[in-house]
Amino acid sequence: MSEVPAGSVELALTCVDPDAPRGTFVHWVLWGLDPSMGKLSPSEAPAGAGQGRNDFGRQGYGGPCPPPGHGTHHYQFTLYALRRPIALEDGATIAELYQAMEGNILAEAVLVGTYER
Repeated sequence: MSEVPAGSVELALTCVDPDAPRGTFVHWVLWGLDPSMGKLSPSEAPAGAGQGRNDFGRQGYGGPCPPPGHGTHHYQFTLYALRRPIALEDGATIAELYQAMEGNILAEAVLVGTYER
């Protein structure tokens, strides 16, 4: 999304790898982002943002780590513009985020990056 839609009060972000050997692998679950923020660092969540549990078993961002020789993996970063804030506890799952966003999404944008080892 090049511009945040009017009426957006919060952004949420997910990053998943649908090419993982055991099915879709969650790398990042983040919500409570201010729509006016200009950039995001993978090393630290902005003040006021919540972070969910990734499939590495921890909160925060976990970078690409496909098995060597497994081919190209596609990392899908999806940014959601939300019409009202969502309330989740830190450590929530991506499924809990999806449920909390149901009926609340104004727009979404997807960026896909690839990586292979």
